[in-house]
Amino acid sequence: MTVTEDHPRYLVEFDTFQLPHHLTDVLVVGTGVAGYRASLAVATRGQRVIQLAKGDPAESNTGYAQGGVAAVLGGGADSAALHAQDTLDVGQGLCDEAIVKRVMEAGGDAVRELVALGATFDGDRGDPELGLEGGHSAPRILHARGDRTGAEIRDTLAAAVQGEELIEIWADAFLVDLLTDDAGACRGALVFSRDRLRAVWAGAVVIATGGYAQIYRESTNVAGATGDGIAAAWRAGARLADLEFVQFHPTTLYLAGVPRLLLTEAIRGEGAHIVDDKGHRFLLDVLDRGELAPRDEVSQALMRHLERPDIAGVYLELSHLDGQRVSRRFPGVAASCRAHGLDLANDRIPIRPAAHYSIGGVRTDAEGATNVPGLYAAGEAANSGLHGANRLASNSLLEGLVVGAWAGDAAGAYASHRGPASIALSGKGTGSGDGYMDEDDLRVSLKALMWREVGIERQGGNLTGALGAVQAWEGFALRVGRDRTERLSLLNMLLVARLVTDAALRREESRGTHFRRDFAERDDGHWRVHLVHERGREMVRRNAAPRTVSAPGAEGDRA
Repeated sequence: MTVTEDHPRYLVEFDTFQLPHHLTDVLVVGTGVAGYRASLAVATRGQRVIQLAKGDPAESNTGYAQGGVAAVLGGGADSAALHAQDTLDVGQGLCDEAIVKRVMEAGGDAVRELVALGATFDGDRGDPELGLEGGHSAPRILHARGDRTGAEIRDTLAAAVQGEELIEIWADAFLVDLLTDDAGACRGALVFSRDRLRAVWAGAVVIATGGYAQIYRESTNVAGATGDGIAAAWRAGARLADLEFVQFHPTTLYLAGVPRLLLTEAIRGEGAHIVDDKGHRFLLDVLDRGELAPRDEVSQALMRHLERPDIAGVYLELSHLDGQRVSRRFPGVAASCRAHGLDLANDRIPIRPAAHYSIGGVRTDAEGATNVPGLYAAGEAANSGLHGANRLASNSLLEGLVVGAWAGDAAGAYASHRGPASIALSGKGTGSGDGYMDEDDLRVSLKALMWREVGIERQGGNLTGALGAVQAWEGFALRVGRDRTERLSLLNMLLVARLVTDAALRREESRGTHFRRDFAERDDGHWRVHLVHERGREMVRRNAAPRTVSAPGAEGDRA
């Protein structure tokens, strides 16, 4: 994709001579599991960290993760090799096998480190209760507080970070853009914080801003999941990969006027059924594993069933299970359902799929290094090769714990060779005071278009039309409007939506979370590749081969 005047390097006009300056060894952007774990890894090295939260540091997708964290602790029939094989199977040929095996082998130690920091998982302390979820061949899911595993992990890591004198948290700090020098190396970031634009200079930067599922009308994600870090990385020259792969969670509460509440995969792991309005378990007709099939298969089957004129709705059914255990096992979900007049244990709960997890992101190696020297990424913002074409349930928290720590350590090692320093930089910016843009209307229109045309099922002609619409909207939004964070976030959404749509249009096959009605079969002969976007260059196809691991301090193409 070539650079034009419609694709500026920086979103706002600035001159670093006129900005407040802040220096730190490593800048970490994001306060989810990957960001917290990265910061702790840097602090362990004795280096300083500034960590940014877009809003409240507690408000991230990590805190709302219900299902659990997948890890093999040892001592039973399960193994890291079996966990790796399940991950590879669900990833449908696009996982990096070396990274998958390495992460799964590190999972047990990562969980034990978390326990040492104070985390408590359900079950006996030495023998935690293990659950089963879709795509897993053995029970290996650890839960905490019933269905509040993410909150337990967030709170544990947040407490550890707050206890570190070397880590400084900035709340309500919006990442505007990454700052790069003449050689293309990342030197820090432009940050809107405390009512003004600031320059934060760092020896290295870690992007851990989460994904982009908020570009869709139906989404389980927090409002801030608008792809800001991914878009900023692209503008700075980082490669993005696999953007067409967006995981849709098949079971979210579907009531008019009610936010799309995630109904954890673990509910089906406990034995819940999915039925239609006639009480029929229709998934058994089309999926060998029924409710425990991978998420992409369940989501696609749900939407196809709903297209039938004789079907009025689909539901989650738990009335055949022990009601007391349901309430004890899923207290958060039960309370949320109760707030909307539903009894989780006895009522049929209306469900629909919703955008849940962004598999695409900033392309990295196993250490979180990108092709931009000094820039690292981890967690949902990154594309490490772990998930391939579809993420195995409960591997996301695991990835954040493991790769977040690796990325933080690698960023710290890089920063030890090149400390923070302010340099003279300026940018022209976007927008103007002329014209008017209704940001809310454009945001709603974008989310509706993406859900309708770039959602669970896609088709070439519709994708072509959607791409044209998003390009036109983006061009307009870049020309009009002032430097408000709401507009800048919308620009990020438009950019990511355009790249997602472009990748979905180009991949002429069906694989994992990407389903094309006009190319309904998987085609390994032509499409066992990663689609990579880089600013200023045409999109390229890269074979699904192992990614190299960078050495600390090395520069150049590492992903």
